[in-house]
Amino acid sequence: MFTVYFAKSLKNGKIYVGQTSKTPAKRIAEHNFGCNTWSKNNGPFKLIYYEEYCCKADAVKREIFYKTGIGRKIKKLIIESLDSYGPVA
Repeated sequence: MFTVYFAKSLKNGKIYVGQTSKTPAKRIAEHNFGCNTWSKNNGPFKLIYYEEYCCKADAVKREIFYKTGIGRKIKKLIIESLDSYGPVA
């Protein structure tokens, strides 16, 4: 299983979009550990959304889509709709 995820920086509110074959929780833990320079400078992170895919190619395409103009707008709508529901227990 492959996952496309949104992680929110608790430091500055930036939203990171990524894809992984790991569980979203494990990948967020790696980001919070500071696995690269961007993560070190912008962490800690909180997982706010994810989608699962059966093949890597679909996950990669979806990640790339969320980084395009229309994809950013859709990402923003997803985040706004999540915010309107409040925290999930």
